[in-house]
Amino acid sequence: MTTLQSAVRRRRAVAVAGAVSAGLLVLSACDKPTPVATVTVGGNSVNSEALCYNDGDKLSADSLKDCVKNTDDVKSIEVGQDDTVRIGVDPKIADEGWFVLVNGRPATDLSHNTYRTIPGNAFFKAQYGTEGETNSLAIQMGEKENKGMWSFKLKDGNEKAED
Repeated sequence: MTTLQSAVRRRRAVAVAGAVSAGLLVLSACDKPTPVATVTVGGNSVNSEALCYNDGDKLSADSLKDCVKNTDDVKSIEVGQDDTVRIGVDPKIADEGWFVLVNGRPATDLSHNTYRTIPGNAFFKAQYGTEGETNSLAIQMGEKENKGMWSFKLKDGNEKAED
């Protein structure tokens, strides 16, 4: 009887070791998630992982070119002229420093905070370099070198109301 119990225990131990090994193998195959950026307007929020990110290292010019082309999954949010756009970033982004680009142009100074606000009308007036019903908001990580890029589409919420 003791031998039978020992055999059962050994099989269980082997099965547990196999399950743990398989679990570790599955986890090692997963990509580490990138830091997240969030844009909030009123009660609506959208968040996104980076379009381009190299685990905090400098991005090459080629990877940035590919990144800019990869805009299919960019999330959008409606912004009215009187709204406040709230931008929140992961502490990893804040530690490296970040700034906002609107349609590819710098719109803010470098920040090391995890949160900032921009008036909604800044995104839809020609005097700010923006026009049309949709403008892009990008968050660039890194003070001197681009280490990550997050992108969102801001749709003019006032256009719909005027129709």
